[in-house]
Amino acid sequence: MELKKVWAVYYSATGTTAKVVRAAAEALAEKLGLPMEERSFTRPGERAETLVFTPADIVVAGSPTYAGKLPNKILPDFQEKLRGDGALAVPVVLFGNRSFDNSLAELRAVLESDGFRPVGAGAFVGRHAFTDELAFGRPGWSDLKEIRDFAGKIAEKVLAGDLSPVRVPGDPAAPYYVPRGLDGEPVKFLKAKPKTDLSRCNHCGACVRACPMGAIDPGNPAEVPGTCIKCQSCVRKCTRGAKFFDDPAFLSHVAMLERDFREPKENQVFL
Repeated sequence: MELKKVWAVYYSATGTTAKVVRAAAEALAEKLGLPMEERSFTRPGERAETLVFTPADIVVAGSPTYAGKLPNKILPDFQEKLRGDGALAVPVVLFGNRSFDNSLAELRAVLESDGFRPVGAGAFVGRHAFTDELAFGRPGWSDLKEIRDFAGKIAEKVLAGDLSPVRVPGDPAAPYYVPRGLDGEPVKFLKAKPKTDLSRCNHCGACVRACPMGAIDPGNPAEVPGTCIKCQSCVRKCTRGAKFFDDPAFLSHVAMLERDFREPKENQVFL
């Protein structure tokens, strides 16, 4: 088998997963002496095309963890729009300092079902999308070093001809994590949508372009007629700080996370 290209493929609403996947793919390409190509799988138009790979490819494929699994509204695209056809794969997930739960197991299983051969996997800590109070600044320098070291070990494994499938913890079929509020009781905020401070909004359209679901009305960014998955892309990428969430259940959950999950978590890699 002769590898010819390393790919970085990711869904990354706020850009943190992209940073991790890109770092891993760049280091892997350097170690293997191969070119690297990057494909975002984030916005609706980017997920329209089926990405087809070959046994000459090794694909670092990444997703953030949403409620302990892959984002449920993006999962069908991972299942239907990626074709491995024998390509090697390195599933990577990001988690916001709580837990990656079953997301890595699910991504590994999805990629294998898509025809990929997963040879390594990793779960890495990054700033939580909901709040800067959890893992702010991560992945930082030491995280990126761990990611590069991880990629180096994958390269060593592949160059040694060891293509044994990687095993990871978790259950791909497990249910989603149940969010809880400050009182420890389950909270529901599925229908929560971002609000807009009209005194700040200048209708630049940054939030419209950023939304991975295409949920925001281009003619009136204050309206969100489509499905919101709470990814915070519009909040994070609004150039004027005009987007925010005020749903009480959502805010109670965020406050619980900030209270209970401050202790820095470690990255985990599997070969």
